[in-house]
Amino acid sequence: MPARAFTASGSDVPFAVASPAPAYAFYPTPQAMGECIGAEEYRRALEHSNAAARPLSLYVHLPFCQQACFHCTRRPVTTSDTRLTEAYLTRLDREMVLTSRHLDARREVRSLQWGGGTPTFLTLDQMSDLIDRLDARFRLAGDRDREYLIEIDPREADVFTLRHLEALGFNRLSLEVLDLDDEVQQAINRQQGRGLTEQLLDEADRLGFNSVNLNLILGLPRQTRDGFAATLEQVIAMAPSRLSLFHYHHHPERFPRQRQIRPADLPTPQEVQGMLQAAIEMLAAAGYVHLGHDRFARGDDRLARALGVGGERHDLVGLGVMAVSRLEDLHVRNPLRLEAYEDALDRGELPTAVGHRLSLEDRLRSAAIERLMRDLPLDLAALGEAFGLDAEAHLAEPLARLALAEPQGLIVRQGPQWRATPTGRLMIRQLAAAFDAYPAAP
Repeated sequence: MPARAFTASGSDVPFAVASPAPAYAFYPTPQAMGECIGAEEYRRALEHSNAAARPLSLYVHLPFCQQACFHCTRRPVTTSDTRLTEAYLTRLDREMVLTSRHLDARREVRSLQWGGGTPTFLTLDQMSDLIDRLDARFRLAGDRDREYLIEIDPREADVFTLRHLEALGFNRLSLEVLDLDDEVQQAINRQQGRGLTEQLLDEADRLGFNSVNLNLILGLPRQTRDGFAATLEQVIAMAPSRLSLFHYHHHPERFPRQRQIRPADLPTPQEVQGMLQAAIEMLAAAGYVHLGHDRFARGDDRLARALGVGGERHDLVGLGVMAVSRLEDLHVRNPLRLEAYEDALDRGELPTAVGHRLSLEDRLRSAAIERLMRDLPLDLAALGEAFGLDAEAHLAEPLARLALAEPQGLIVRQGPQWRATPTGRLMIRQLAAAFDAYPAAP
């Protein structure tokens, strides 16, 4: 009798069609942040991080959008008046001042990302001012190997926007495409023609951006396997250097705008799984390399060529409402509500809200999850050596859960090494969830 079907979060739903697990961009996930972390504790963590002298990554959250998309989980501030951003940018600069005074000025910012919301909601002058303020408060790298990324809504950018961003030092773009099917776009209140994306891709190529990533979402309302395949055919024809396939998470109780989406319009988990499998096959046939997580890269892209090579560790400092900071042993999130963020800064305080102090157990599980998500072998012997313990004994419980996927052909073991099979890579999030000690809604 084979072992029972692997399940997610303790449910009795078969693993292969279980609800999507978190993306595990890092672990523990933001949902695990339940401790109240004060400004003083965050200040000490910032100062302590200077001893290791790691490079810095900065994430700047810009929450503004002109139009609310029904599927969105980012809590955007919807407005068409760019003047309303001035007060936010002033407070953002105040946060930069409060943060940077606790960081060694010699630490270089190797990675910068503007996310949202819609960062390109800002005027060109506001973008210039924000870069100037960041450069005044932190040591922004200027060499070609830096990674400066901005998320772009193609409906709110044009060729002049890209020229300005290139002049400001950005060298990577991430374009929100989601789905090109008219029915799907109507269902999420986001009409976006293919030509908008093509125009930006052509200009980015002409300007010499290092990479352009297109974001698609699986599981949107009215999405079908044939319809999504048609979208993917069009995207492949555009030949972006990188591509991300995210999963839609329907939680109308947490995100009120999702109440505009009819549950009957959502594809079933089985249908989403079929879309994902077909997408991976189409992308492989087109020469894209699956990098793990939800990411793909063209075979000639630097990220694809570096597959399996670990990068240099950075400390992440998040700026803005909702932003997350990740230091060695402490993860901290700023308030979700704009008013709470502004009030803290008006009091002259770092705007921390909640966080999580990482234990040895957290860091061990994080390392295991990272290996699986990057499609690398989970080598328990190497993991144990790195942490100075018997990893197989220490992780006995999550490994027992992971072993339930073996009879289904999702994971294979060779001595101390575990690795996802090609079929298992379709469910890599759920495989990684075996190590999650804080199961929660993604």
